[in-house]
Amino acid sequence: MRSRSAWLLLGLGLVLLTLAVYRPVLTADFINFDDGLYVTGNRHVQEGLTWQGFLWAWQANVASNWHPLTMLSHMLDCEIYGLNAHGHHLTSLLFHLANVWLLFEVLRRMTGAVGRSAWVAALFAVHPMHVESVAWVAERKDVLSGFFFFLALAAYLGWVRERSPRRYLLVVLLFACGLLAKPMVVTLPFILLLIDIWPLGRLRLGEAGPGSLLLEKIPLFALSVASSAVTVYAQQGSLATLQAVSAGRRVGNALVSYVVYLEKTFWPVKLAVFYPLPPSVPLWKALAAGALLVAITGLALWRVRRQPYLAVGWLWFVGMLVPVIGFVQVGRQAMADRYTYLPSIGLFLAVAWGVAELLAGFRMGRAGRAVGAAGALAVVAALSIAGHRQAAMWKDSLTLFRHALAVTDNNYLAHLNVAVALTNKGDQKGAIEEFHEVLRLQPNLAEAHAALATGLQKWGRPAEALPHAQKAVQMKPDRAHFRQTLASILEDLGRKGEAIVQLRKAVELSPRLAGAHYGLGQLLQEQGRTDEALQHYLVALEVNPELADLYSPAATLLAKKGDLVRAVALYEESIRRRPTALTHFNLGVTLERMGRPAEARQHYRRALVLDPGLEPARQRLGALR
Repeated sequence: MRSRSAWLLLGLGLVLLTLAVYRPVLTADFINFDDGLYVTGNRHVQEGLTWQGFLWAWQANVASNWHPLTMLSHMLDCEIYGLNAHGHHLTSLLFHLANVWLLFEVLRRMTGAVGRSAWVAALFAVHPMHVESVAWVAERKDVLSGFFFFLALAAYLGWVRERSPRRYLLVVLLFACGLLAKPMVVTLPFILLLIDIWPLGRLRLGEAGPGSLLLEKIPLFALSVASSAVTVYAQQGSLATLQAVSAGRRVGNALVSYVVYLEKTFWPVKLAVFYPLPPSVPLWKALAAGALLVAITGLALWRVRRQPYLAVGWLWFVGMLVPVIGFVQVGRQAMADRYTYLPSIGLFLAVAWGVAELLAGFRMGRAGRAVGAAGALAVVAALSIAGHRQAAMWKDSLTLFRHALAVTDNNYLAHLNVAVALTNKGDQKGAIEEFHEVLRLQPNLAEAHAALATGLQKWGRPAEALPHAQKAVQMKPDRAHFRQTLASILEDLGRKGEAIVQLRKAVELSPRLAGAHYGLGQLLQEQGRTDEALQHYLVALEVNPELADLYSPAATLLAKKGDLVRAVALYEESIRRRPTALTHFNLGVTLERMGRPAEARQHYRRALVLDPGLEPARQRLGALR
C-alpha cells in the first residue's frame, strides 16, 4: 500500500511539475513559421472534423509530410477551439503530460525501479530541448507520435509477458498509428531490440536468441520500410540534391550535430527554433566529432555485459536520431531541438542507472540515497527553471525569432520571420531593415524576395515590389503562390495582361489555388470574357467555399447566362454569409425573372432596410404592388 501511495505521489508530482514548467505556453499565440500550413492558413483544418476533411487528411501532403493522424488532431482542435491558439497549445501540453506519465509507467514496469524511472520521466518532462515539441503547434506530430510510441512500448511489454496474437497485433497497430502521426518513430523496432537486451534481459534469460528476436519483429520492420518509402516520396520537393548539399557536408554536419545534441542535452543553453546549415564543416571538427562518437560507442559496448544500460541508452540516442541527422537532407536546418524529444530518453536512462550504480558502489546506505535524491532534485529544478524560460520564448513570433537571433549567428530564417512579423504589425521601417539583412545573408532566397514584395505592395509601393516578385518567380518558377503575388503587383501597376499570364500559369501549376482562380476571374470579367471568368469563380468556390465575397459576382454571371436556379442558390448563400442590400436586390430581380414575385418583394424590402437609398429596389417594389 505504501509503495502504491509513493507511486501515485510521484506521478502527481510529475504532472504538477510539467504544468508549472509549461504554463507560459498556455497563453502563447500561433507563430508565422509552419503554423499557417498546419492550422491558421489551412482551410481543411479550420473546417473542423468533416467527412471531406477526413478524406483530405489521408491524401494530403502538408509541409512535405504525410501524417494523416496529425492533421486529424488539428482538425479536432479547430472543431473544439476554432482558431483560439490557447486551446491548440493546451492539447499539445496534454499529450506531453500523457507521455510523461506513460514513460514513468513503462520504465517502472520494465525495471521495478520507481525512483530512477521517475527521475528519467522528470528529465523528459522539463528538459528545455523538449519545449519546441510541446510549444510549437505545428509540431503536434512530435507529442502525438510520442504518445503512440510509449503506448507501443507498454503493449510490447504486455506481449513479452503474455504471448498472444491479440497482444502482438496491438503493438503493430500502435506502431502504425505512431508512423501516421510522424514517421520519425520508424526506429521503434530497433528500440524494442535494445530493451530486449536491457531491461527485459531476454537474451540473458535464454528466452530467445538474437535471430528469433529479429524474426519476431519482421512485421514491425516491414512497417518501418513502408513508412520510410512513403516519407521519401512525400518529401520529393524538399530533399536537397547532392549538388546543393554535398555528401561530405552532410556527413560532417551529421557527426558534429550528434556531438552538439549531446552537449545541449547536458548543458541546454543557446537553444533556437532554427539552426542554419553551415556552408561547410571543417574537416578537423568532423573528425574530432567522429572520434568522440566512436570512443563513446566503444566504451558502451565494452561495458555491455556488466552495465548493459549504458550501451542501450547510448544506442537508443544514436539510433533514434538517424532518420533526422541529415544524411538525407530535408530543409535548411543543421539540427533541431525537437528531434531530441524521444532520442534523449536513452541518455537519461544511461545517466539515471549509471549514477545509481555509482552511488551504490560507495556503500553509503541511507546517506548515499539521500545524496542521490538531493542531486536528482537539484538537476530537475535547474532544468525546470531553464525549461520555463524557454517556454516563455514561444509567446509570439517576434519573441521567438528575436531570441533565435540573439543566440545564433547568420540566422537568415530568423531575420525573415522577424521581418514578416514586423510587416504584420505595420512596422514598415523595421521590417525592411530585417528583409535587407536576410538578403545580405542569402541574396537568392526566393521566399525572402516574395515576402518583401508582399510587404512593399501592402505599403503602397508596387513599383519597388515588382523586381522582388519577379526575382522570386525567376528562382522558383514552379511556385504558384509566387506567381499569384507577382500577378497582384502587376495588376496594381495597370499591367493586367501580364497579370493574367501569371495567374494562368499559377492555376496550371496549382489547379486548386483558389485565390489565383478568383483573381483571374476578376481580370477576365473586366475584359468582358464572362464565360471564362465564371468558370474560374466556380472553381474558386469549389476549392474554398469561405470566399464570401465571390458568391454574389458568380451568381450575377450565372443569371446573365440564364442559369437562374444556380444563381438563386449562390445569391442565397451569399446572403447567409454576408448580407448586403445589392445582393438582396439582385436576388429579387432573379426571382422576378423566375415568376416568383412574392419572394422577390421580400428581398426588395430587405434591401431597402439595409440601404434606404437604393432607388432601383424601391422602383421594383412599387412595380410589383
